[in-house]
Amino acid sequence: MTTRTTADPCWYKDAVIYETHVKAFFDGNGDGIGDFAGLTEKLDYLETLGVNCLWLLPFFPSPLRDDGYDIADYCGVHPSYGTLHDFQLFLEEAHRRDIAVLVELVVNHTSDQHPWFQRARRAPRGSPERDFYVWSDTDQKYAGTRIIFTDTERSNWTWDPVAGAFYWHRFFSHQPDLNFDNPRVVEEIEAAMGFWLDLGVDGFRLDAIPYLVERDGTSCENLPETHAVVRRLRASLDRHAPGCVLLAEANQWPEDVRPYFGEGDECHMAFHFPVMPRIFMALRMESAEPIIDIMKRTPAIPPSCQWALFLRNHDELTLEMVSEEERAYMNLAYARDPQARVNVGIRRRLAPLVENGLRRIELLNGLLFSLPGTPVVYYGDEIGMGDDVRRSDRDGVRTPMQWTGDASAGFSRQPPENLYSPPVSDPVYGAAAVNVEAQLRDRSSLLHWMRNMIRLRKQFRVFGRGSIEFLPVTNAKILAFVRRWEGDTILCVANLSRHAQPAAIDLAAFAGLTPVEMLGYTPFPAIGGLPYMLALGGYGFYWFELRRDP
Repeated sequence: MTTRTTADPCWYKDAVIYETHVKAFFDGNGDGIGDFAGLTEKLDYLETLGVNCLWLLPFFPSPLRDDGYDIADYCGVHPSYGTLHDFQLFLEEAHRRDIAVLVELVVNHTSDQHPWFQRARRAPRGSPERDFYVWSDTDQKYAGTRIIFTDTERSNWTWDPVAGAFYWHRFFSHQPDLNFDNPRVVEEIEAAMGFWLDLGVDGFRLDAIPYLVERDGTSCENLPETHAVVRRLRASLDRHAPGCVLLAEANQWPEDVRPYFGEGDECHMAFHFPVMPRIFMALRMESAEPIIDIMKRTPAIPPSCQWALFLRNHDELTLEMVSEEERAYMNLAYARDPQARVNVGIRRRLAPLVENGLRRIELLNGLLFSLPGTPVVYYGDEIGMGDDVRRSDRDGVRTPMQWTGDASAGFSRQPPENLYSPPVSDPVYGAAAVNVEAQLRDRSSLLHWMRNMIRLRKQFRVFGRGSIEFLPVTNAKILAFVRRWEGDTILCVANLSRHAQPAAIDLAAFAGLTPVEMLGYTPFPAIGGLPYMLALGGYGFYWFELRRDP
């Protein structure tokens, strides 16, 4: 067993997480599909980037009808990505570089090809085997529960002719939901956790956990019984591998996500989904109000817990946690092309969302790295990769990593037509224009900027652990806040406008301190009793360390 040793049980608060799919990162064996051998080969790149936690999308045996989220075996590696031995070698090399590894635990559902479902559909009604899943003689049970994949599904029930009954699914019809009222299901999930923990993984991202348990007369989301299951999984984790973490994926309002932390006895971390669209909304509106509003609506969490923040990920930019008016505004602002929309969201990467504007990309990452929580960077966004909205579902944001400018983007020795998915080919975002090799040679590139920002953030634990206080500013286009933790006080100021803006900030509480700009370690004039005056260029931002002696 290989383990990542750390003396700090809250190590995840100081992490910078990098999200990737094994198949998309690097093809080590030359068959056109990324694999663990290739991922291991590129660990030096990730170490140099500065990330210290790697979140891997599902790599388990699967029919791959939902890119691996339709799991057919919780305790194996899909042959396309290598072997269990390849995974163990990868994990050992990641830990040698002090990079933690989080794997997916898709607990809500399995593939309909999973042996559990194949056994369940043929088992007698009422038997423990049948009860691994949720069945009904009618498709009217749990009426009123929302449908998540509105583009493809018309019901949460699907008729199974073998079982002679309907089965329940919150996602695709080929992904039947597990029945967490059956203790044997929970035991099997605990066993799967134990399998990977014994190999040395550092934790799990719990996919779609609000939907684990169903009850008539409810929304079938965030039920008390669901939290009981999560507490049991947490207790199992703590017994098996103290120091490992659970990261909750719950696309809900902050007040509904708060219970998934429990009293520090459920998940260690949870994604803060509503922050993400409001950052983009604030940028387009040139107003700090959407960010301030959602952060002020965010409840306090237990001291051992942490929010996880992201700008983009492997799914669409979800617009579920916004109002109808805000959704219409976001679609108008960022998805005028109907092909860019999927389900209730926008299937674009970061760079295309902001029209490849480097200053906007830097500003958004500056916010990601300075707001309270642990930042998550989606693979390729550190170089400004693009997407292809013409591809099905979310495939357009899951294209091969672009390492060089050749036809296959340096991802594989195979020609583009033999890859699991062709690289993006347009002239702005294609590999010839956007690749790691070129940006490593260019000291002014986005990649070098990201490396510097990650390195700077990791020097100050205040970003991952500190409090936040929003400051009054005379200019609504300016966002200003102070982060504090132990002896550190950091002032962050961001201009959400495309034009230069003045800012008069009330810093009277910090009179006598000197703001030192953190990127260049440049002292600014000391703070006095009057409003502090700053000028920021379009989409500009500052991080200041407030020091007694500069």
